[in-house]
Amino acid sequence: MKTDVQLLEKAKVNILDTQHLLYCFNRKLLKGVNTVSQHRLTPKEIRFLQEPSGAGHKTVDIRLREGEYQYNLGRAIAAFQLELCLPDVKDIIERLYGEEKTNEIKFVRKIQTILKKMERSGVVTILPKGKSWGLQRYVLSSFKFQDVEKNLVSFATAKQIKQMQNLLHSISSQQEQHSTKVSSTKLMTYVLAFIVVISYAAILWNFVQPMVNSIIFILAFSIAAACSLMLGKILSQR
Repeated sequence: MKTDVQLLEKAKVNILDTQHLLYCFNRKLLKGVNTVSQHRLTPKEIRFLQEPSGAGHKTVDIRLREGEYQYNLGRAIAAFQLELCLPDVKDIIERLYGEEKTNEIKFVRKIQTILKKMERSGVVTILPKGKSWGLQRYVLSSFKFQDVEKNLVSFATAKQIKQMQNLLHSISSQQEQHSTKVSSTKLMTYVLAFIVVISYAAILWNFVQPMVNSIIFILAFSIAAACSLMLGKILSQR
């Protein structure tokens, strides 16, 4: 019965990850564009995605006029965030201008310079690299802005933001439950292993005594055997 429950809990986590992938894939089909490769979101990445979704209109000292680089880059990053993705500069360029442009070093540096300007203006946040050899990733500080010309700019609708928040909440809750269960399993493993070692130590100690105490031997051996079986069962399920 416990095995079935554990398998069900693992399945719930996998289902949430599958929903995440399907969500991104459906958006890809609807928009007809490429998306960055998917992976299980870490708690830190979930927090990076959650924070902008709860922010209101943010005043920034940069122009966000439709058709200009800053606006297009902001819109592209927003699209990635709605897909629960954190893009790097090449992901953004590929989505906006095609894969060929990602190989033009001069153009890539130009976009990086604009993104840096947007970061200084408070539009985007530059995140740590996902991998040491990877590129820096970007996330909007909000989906809604008031630019330097007092124009109100929204990169996502309330419905889109709400849908993203719900999915992030579900993924976060399942990951927390899974993390708690894993911690409990590890603790139980250490406790059982400790008891097994102590039980066998008691048996050895009993054997080196002038007279072997059969009661101590039977109790220690029984405890060691029972804990060993439980330990083996836990390890086989991991």
